[in-house]
Parts: sequence; structure tokens; C-alpha cells
Amino acid sequence: MISAKKVLLVHPEISHSKYNFNGVIENEPLELEYIVPILRANNYSSDIFDVQRERISLEQKLSEFKPDAIYICGRIKQKNFMIDHVKISRKVCPDSIIIVGGLHAQVNFQDFFIDELDYVLTTFDVFKITDLIKGENVSEISGICYKKNNEWIANKAEPFDINRLPHPDRTYFYNHLDRYRYLELAPCAQIRTAYCCAFKCNFCYRNLTNCGKYVYRNIEDVVDEIEEINCENVYFIDDDFLLNVPRLKKFIQLIKEKNIRKKYVCFGRVDFIIKHKELMKELKEIGFYYVLVGLEATTDKYLNNYHKLIKVDDNIECVNFMNEIGINIMGMFITDLDFTKKDFDNLYKWIKNNNLNHFAVSIFTPIPGTKSYEEYKDRLITVNSEHYDYFHVVATPQNISIKKYYLYYRILCIKLFLLAKKKGVYDFLDYGYYIKTMLKTIFHINGDDNE
Repeated sequence: MISAKKVLLVHPEISHSKYNFNGVIENEPLELEYIVPILRANNYSSDIFDVQRERISLEQKLSEFKPDAIYICGRIKQKNFMIDHVKISRKVCPDSIIIVGGLHAQVNFQDFFIDELDYVLTTFDVFKITDLIKGENVSEISGICYKKNNEWIANKAEPFDINRLPHPDRTYFYNHLDRYRYLELAPCAQIRTAYCCAFKCNFCYRNLTNCGKYVYRNIEDVVDEIEEINCENVYFIDDDFLLNVPRLKKFIQLIKEKNIRKKYVCFGRVDFIIKHKELMKELKEIGFYYVLVGLEATTDKYLNNYHKLIKVDDNIECVNFMNEIGINIMGMFITDLDFTKKDFDNLYKWIKNNNLNHFAVSIFTPIPGTKSYEEYKDRLITVNSEHYDYFHVVATPQNISIKKYYLYYRILCIKLFLLAKKKGVYDFLDYGYYIKTMLKTIFHINGDDNE
């Protein structure tokens, strides 16, 4: 292998679909920003290229930068884009080392076994990237896939200790502040304090990452990083930040001691929130603005099916409490594949009647690698990864046709858009565009609508 000097770090586009909600939630390429200081410590220069945000093509960037190595990472709905970018990279830079990593590759690494690719990284341990670039003995590097005699070999991954990560180099973020936001919080930086998830919801892919082992950072180091971030909005992208009570109390203490004043976004669970109400009030005092909560369903039947370990009454208590203390709760719901028209109608009524101001409704999507995928794989109607975006039906509904499922889902979305507009939520959003888009699709629904 060549001794690489320049590395291009590529974040693929999220979607070309009309449902990608560009301009509403735009994520900082944080995972790539962790790699920059690691490469620098090994005397490699690097550039980040966020495809959906850049004003030039990847081909042009490759031609101008002439990287010796290229790293591309992403999630399941980005898989096709990742593969396309690998092929483009090989064509433009035939002698470069090309590596793929990210969430999807950790469990579904075989999806990337293509001739144009050199390596697949199946771990959060991004230090392996420098090992590969240096030409270390691949048979001794855990958490990678490589080719030998034209056959792919997968070395077993090991859990990664997140405390080994350096603080990210946010130069790219600061140079593109106008491109990253969470709803009205713009710009919005991201921070990661844990890998994997401590819970085992059967539809969730995240609890499979990092070999299924939940690990978290020293909270003092987390607060030090927050203090460094030159942005007043910070989004914790952990799968569940509200988990460890002593850690959260220490976090609150340190934020107050350092007099850090920011607005925060994080994920949390219903059961934690209603059990630790005084702690939630303290988090509100130091700036917690949005908490994303998987309410998931409005009946105990579905909550039990998803192994959520909560009841509908808990959801109601959680929404009422968060409204009372003034933290915006973003309620996330699933429309199950056995839904009928009545279920879609009841979901709307529940959201409206319980005064839930912020909500996101996703179509149940069995992700490859999860238990739910094994249960539904005989009912799959598409394997196109771009449809695994939670806005497409990927498996046959049980009680209604695919056409009717899309019809009821989009009517629900339109009603929720109108409800949000009436409440004055998301004033920055072009409601007219999204409502018109949904209406157009209603009148052009075909047999599967997986466009």
C-alpha cells in the first residue's frame, strides 16, 4: 500500500426524496470531525466533504484535492449513495485507498463487498483508519473487512471505549454555520457522549452497534467539550442521554459552575422523565430546550409489542409534565404495519387531545440486523436502502393495501402539518410546500409508491 498523505472524509447525501426535510434538520458531520485530529496526529492532512451541503460535485473535489485515501460513512438510507461514491472515487482516484464505515456497515458490512472498495470498518474505533492507511497487517486489525485472493474476510469487531476519542475538530462546522440546524435552533452543533443504547427495543438498530455494548464518556470531559463549542445550540446525539442520574447531576453541577449558557437537545425515555421530575426541572434551568422521546404508540398493545416497558398512561403523564415545566417534548410515533384507517385517525386525535406540540410520525421499518427484520423479511416489498427512511412502506401491511396505507399516512401528515401551523410551531417551515407535496402524492399513489 502507498503511504497516504492526504485523506478525504466524505459524508454522503441523506436523500434525493421529497421527504428529506432539508433545511429543517441538518446534522453536523461529527463522526468525521473526530477523525481529523487522529489523522493530524499521524501527519496526514484531511478535508471533509459533506455532499449534500457542498456547492461542487464529489468528482470535482476528488480531482482538485487528489486524496491518497478516502473514507465514506453513513446510515442505511445512505447505502446506495455510499456505494456510488466508492465507484466515483475509484474512477477518479484509481490508486487511492478507499474505506467505508459508519452505522450501517457495523452490522451489515456485507452490503459493501464490491470490487471498487478496499476496506470496510465495522467498529466505532476510527483509529483503525490510520492503521489501514499505514499498511498495517490487515489480518491483525480487528473490526475490519478486507479482500484476500478476491474474497472478502471479516475480522471480528470489539467494543470501542468512547473515552479514547479526541475532541472533534469543528473547523468544517464553523466554516458552514448556515448549513446545520435542529428545527429553529440554528446553527446547532452536535456532541456525542455515548455509543450504543442500554435498552433493547426490538425494532431499534442502535442497540446492535458497538457489538451491543453501551459505553459512555467521562462527564467532566463532556462539559469541557461543551465549553469549547462556539455555538449556543448543542444537540446530544446519544441514543439516550437521560440515563444515569449521578452522571446527570454532576453534569448540571459542572454546567452551573462554569456558567455555561446554551440551549440543548437530547433523546430521553418516558419512564426516566416521569420518575425523575425534579431532575428534569434542573435540566430545564440550565437550558434543555428539546427532549426527543419515543412515545411510539397510543395503545398498550403496541408498546408491549415494541418492548418499550411503559404504558400509554405514562406517555400522557410525560407529555403533561413536560408541557408544565416548559421543555419542548418531541414525541416520536410509529405507524405499525397492521394499522387500519381507525388507527391513523386515533393517532391524530391522541396528539391533538394531549396537547402535544412537537411530533414526528414514522412508518414502521424493519431494519436489517434487528429482530423485527427477521420477523418481517418474508413480507418485504423492497430492498432498496433509500426506502428505509421511515417514510416508505417496505413490508406488506397486514390489514389494508399498500395504496390505502400511504393514503391514510399522508392524510395524517397533512392534518398534523395543519395542526402545527395552527399552533404556530416551526414558523420557519414552508408548510405550503410540504402540504402541497403530500397532496400531490395522494393523487398519484400507485401500487407501491416506492419512488
